[in-house]
Amino acid sequence: MAEIVIRNTNERITGDENVRNFLNKYEVLYEKWDASKLNTDLQNNFGLTDEQKTEVLETYDYEIRDLAARRGYQIWDVITLSEQTPDIEEKLANFEEIHTHAEDEIRAIVAGKGIFVIKATDDVGYFNVELSPGDVISVPENTPHFFTLMENKQIIAVRLFIEKDGWIADPYPDPTFIKNA
Repeated sequence: MAEIVIRNTNERITGDENVRNFLNKYEVLYEKWDASKLNTDLQNNFGLTDEQKTEVLETYDYEIRDLAARRGYQIWDVITLSEQTPDIEEKLANFEEIHTHAEDEIRAIVAGKGIFVIKATDDVGYFNVELSPGDVISVPENTPHFFTLMENKQIIAVRLFIEKDGWIADPYPDPTFIKNA
């Protein structure tokens, strides 16, 4: 279940409905998939082969195609990150820079945990969305944000894209952002 932490105040928002209502204010899509559908051997394997990634996509084929039909996604894949990922720290450093996209950024977490850090209005500032298996989130286009992993550094997520070039980030320098808030 997703939880929100407003970085300026440390206020924590819990419960699917409360999280959904908060995110709706910022046009962030929040949905749930059934995480238990995924084979347990895959839920605990953060070094998936290409065949296993295909199995993840096949497991969630209905959900993926439903989202694609509703929101115009053209391609999708599976990303898995963990301590065993080559150059994990370099990849995280790249992800952990505030940026925007010309399309929304959507992730369906199927195993592990991650955090989207999203910029809201000036009075709210940045907030963290802590994601767990089954959480699906879409950050709107041109919204400053970044994604990182939780302490255990393990995640498997389905990514969907409108553009066939996949993940393309535009840097968003923000001198007001405090990384370790």
